[in-house]
Amino acid sequence: MIEAVDLDLLSYLEGFLTENRLQKCQTVLSQRTRHLVVAIEDVYQMHNTSAVMRSCDAFGIQDLHIIEQRFGKDIDREIAMGAQKWVGIHQHPNPQECMDALRMKGYQIVATSPHATSNNLTQFDIHKKSALFFGTEKEGLSPEILDQADAFIYIPMVGFSESLNISVSAAIILQYLTQKLRESNIHWALSPEEQQAVRLLWAKNSIKDNQRIIARYYEQISDSNNNL
Repeated sequence: MIEAVDLDLLSYLEGFLTENRLQKCQTVLSQRTRHLVVAIEDVYQMHNTSAVMRSCDAFGIQDLHIIEQRFGKDIDREIAMGAQKWVGIHQHPNPQECMDALRMKGYQIVATSPHATSNNLTQFDIHKKSALFFGTEKEGLSPEILDQADAFIYIPMVGFSESLNISVSAAIILQYLTQKLRESNIHWALSPEEQQAVRLLWAKNSIKDNQRIIARYYEQISDSNNNL
């Protein structure tokens, strides 16, 4: 269920943005999806997490779930290139909590792994809402996720290398699946209510010292009500 957005607050904050920024936001928003989301598990090297975040933004994935069971995370802003402003980040303490939360929202758990029952990327069925789980290049995903996955997907390769860096894997899979999604008749775009919520997030993240500005907005509302 999407929490209702204060449309007056949204209008107030968007008043601080330039017309060019507003038009850019609207163009990008029209290509955003939650039909696919990404989850990454205990990625030790922070620059890989940041690069995956950047790929999510580039290919229109609105939500990134980060499981931080072993390692703390600080976004590498240089590599993320501002993507942390535009992608919704959801942090989870362990794999089970992450999988349960996503299943509650109607997602199937898809493990990226050369599993015995894996689907070739080009043959993957995109009709179901899917949460794409990525692990590290060295260790892959944990047995906990692999044991509970609803489906598996792998990137076909013809060289000596049998695995790719997580950020490279994510970029390849997201580019292919989002293009396939947009060429389909699946309703993949955000709902009007979801778009409003994302617009509010983006407006807040576009304004420096937004907390002070939001506080001033509510002060003005309060003063107006007191003068009635």
